[in-house]
Amino acid sequence: MSDIAASTLKDLGENPSRKDIIQNWDPENEVFWEKYGKKTANRNLIVSIIALLITFVISTLAAQVSSNLGAAGFSFSSADLFLLTALPGLVGATGRLFCTYLPAIMGGRKFTFAALLILLFPLIGIGFAVQDTSTSFTVFAAWFALLGLSLSVFSGSMANIGYFFPIRKKGTANGLNAGIGNLGVAVTYFVTPIVIGINLGIGSGVTTPEGAQLYLQNACFVWVIPTIITMILVALFMDDLPMPRQSFKDMSAIFKNKHTWFMTWIYTCGFGSFIGYSMALALIINKVFPDVNASYMMFLGPLIGAGLRPVGGWLSDKINSGAKVTFVSLIIMLAATITVILGIQVNNFALFFGAFLVLFMTTGFINGASFRMVPNIFRDRQQAAQVTGFTAAIAAYGAFIVPILFSNSYPTALVTLALFTLATAVLTWMVYVRKSAEIKC
Repeated sequence: MSDIAASTLKDLGENPSRKDIIQNWDPENEVFWEKYGKKTANRNLIVSIIALLITFVISTLAAQVSSNLGAAGFSFSSADLFLLTALPGLVGATGRLFCTYLPAIMGGRKFTFAALLILLFPLIGIGFAVQDTSTSFTVFAAWFALLGLSLSVFSGSMANIGYFFPIRKKGTANGLNAGIGNLGVAVTYFVTPIVIGINLGIGSGVTTPEGAQLYLQNACFVWVIPTIITMILVALFMDDLPMPRQSFKDMSAIFKNKHTWFMTWIYTCGFGSFIGYSMALALIINKVFPDVNASYMMFLGPLIGAGLRPVGGWLSDKINSGAKVTFVSLIIMLAATITVILGIQVNNFALFFGAFLVLFMTTGFINGASFRMVPNIFRDRQQAAQVTGFTAAIAAYGAFIVPILFSNSYPTALVTLALFTLATAVLTWMVYVRKSAEIKC
């Protein structure tokens, strides 16, 4: 045992308190890790995963609520609905640029608790707003914008949880936190169609043009108690781990490296597509296939995309190349996008939806593989963490850009996204895959 490691354990004494363990945090010390660190880190990880899953659930409510506003009696235009769906993405992505630093300033527990507390307001506000058809577009826009803070939590959560684990375990911890957290998107798509059709006694319902009863407020209200319970778990079981604070000047060094921008482009094509399609899919189906009731199937896409994210990382490790996994996935993504266009043109929902599921599948592989590429490109751990945070922030703008693209023209939107995918595949091949590539990762 090194002198430093021995000193750390000596400072803790025989029966250290939880506070003492946190103040003397040293996960690279194997004795400390086995005796104190592992239990503490895993406890924080479990609660962090629950909190992140809840935030992704809440972020996706924008897509589910806006797609049902017409049936609830609101007369907003198609462009208005797509804008409402997109607003959380704009706010959430911008917020990620700042939330990366907040755990170091506030502490991970305080940051997570405060984020969940704030999200209770749009949950309750939208729940009441959807019951009053006189509610203006401006009021909905304000609530949906505040809802977007749920998408910002991701960067702070990832920045926080990584510091709890030794280097050899960071990848697994971050993969679990991100992968299971992303499943919140699928949870929303699965739960919402069920609860909005049931009278839970928490507000009045409306009769849809088809004669069914719709309780749209349930989509928001059912998550109030789980959010409060998660806040209690955060308060009881998470910790404020001391972390090094990074100034913007420190972070600005990554912007001088071209690979920061290359990886941002690649991850945006992966996660940006995942979150963007997740937000827009319900409205797209409602507009393109109005006679098809796909509400009970739409959770499959986000479920596949989120579920395969860890597999993308594992496969990259298996073949020792995240770039190759990313490149092959991009080619399949391009083919799937073209097939989606074909499905719309021939008015074949099965072809359209099947291709969309393949699209989600490829985003999962790209997300897992590209996060494996970053630490292999940026050998400095702090820079790798900074690049990961920055790429995650920019990629989240997909939740805004994709719905806005579809608000104008479906063919134009899909052709634009297909060209973006093709350009990303060429970039990946040229810089990271071909035999004479600058970096093999």
